[in-house]
Amino acid sequence: MKDNNDILILGIESSCDETAASVVKNGRYVMSNIISSQIAIHTEYGGVVPEIASRKHIENIDYVIDEAVKGAGVTFDDIDAIAVTYGPGLVGALLVGVSEAKALAYALNKPLVGVNHIEGHICANYIHDINFEPPYVALVVSGGHSHLLYVKDYDSFEILGRTRDDAAGEAYDKVARSIGMGYPGGPKIDAAAQKGNAEAIEFPRVFLEENSFDFSFSGLKSAVLNYLNKMKMTNNEINPYDVAASFQKAVIEVLTQKTIAAAKFKGVKKVAMAGGVSSNSALRKEMKRLCDENEFSLNVPAPVFCTDNAAMIASAGYYEYIKGARSGLDLNANPNLKLGER
Repeated sequence: MKDNNDILILGIESSCDETAASVVKNGRYVMSNIISSQIAIHTEYGGVVPEIASRKHIENIDYVIDEAVKGAGVTFDDIDAIAVTYGPGLVGALLVGVSEAKALAYALNKPLVGVNHIEGHICANYIHDINFEPPYVALVVSGGHSHLLYVKDYDSFEILGRTRDDAAGEAYDKVARSIGMGYPGGPKIDAAAQKGNAEAIEFPRVFLEENSFDFSFSGLKSAVLNYLNKMKMTNNEINPYDVAASFQKAVIEVLTQKTIAAAKFKGVKKVAMAGGVSSNSALRKEMKRLCDENEFSLNVPAPVFCTDNAAMIASAGYYEYIKGARSGLDLNANPNLKLGER
């Protein structure tokens, strides 16, 4: 139910291959969270096919939104504003969500708030812990993004580092494909690594220049591919579990050590993670160990809020809404949207 002082945001997310809608109260309380996943469809092709993703969004979006509103036990009249991801992401997929949100905003005479997808991932932390608040250092790692951020306030971010080539999740997908595990790579590598020896193969850790908070995973990906090719050329048996474990350890060492260094650099005692890769069990364990070692607190959303979802978009939309941000009906998809841009 809604009290007079409550603000309900309907969030819509369609930046990649999940069609999602959610109703969130006051930026932190999830009243409904509906996700229609396309993983089974895209697995057949070894990755997301943008045209197929867009068509499935069109088929699913009305149903998903209706279920979100019904699931929250409210009506469209109770909704205060509509928040939608307008970038970054796949342009066709984004356009479906943006078009739907604009149509609803116009028909219902509700405010429209465009949300940056990366900002949404960060705000998933406020859903996980209703008392969590800035400032803190956040590691955002997903299939398309690897960012280290100093979160000054709910809508104020300082980018400390970002990927210079492959995002961490992208590297996971490519390595999983190369050792025959298929798509999606992240969960498959995570599971396989638990059966392997992380010390079996010495893959490179790329830390870049001294004091750099940027990431680079293309060299590590190439090192894995070169190892596999060399083993095949010399007729040596490949243990995919050892490859997965050794690769994952190399990624996690870089992600965790740079995050801890960034927190020390900014003088904060709070660390947060976000994005699909932050649901990785080994990453969570190692980040927790290092945070405990340095007397930092660690906030990581539940896995369902790490992967793409609309609750995080509604939460981000709430903080934009209460500061007065509004989008016009000329809002367009921006597949290359940068954090901090409007």
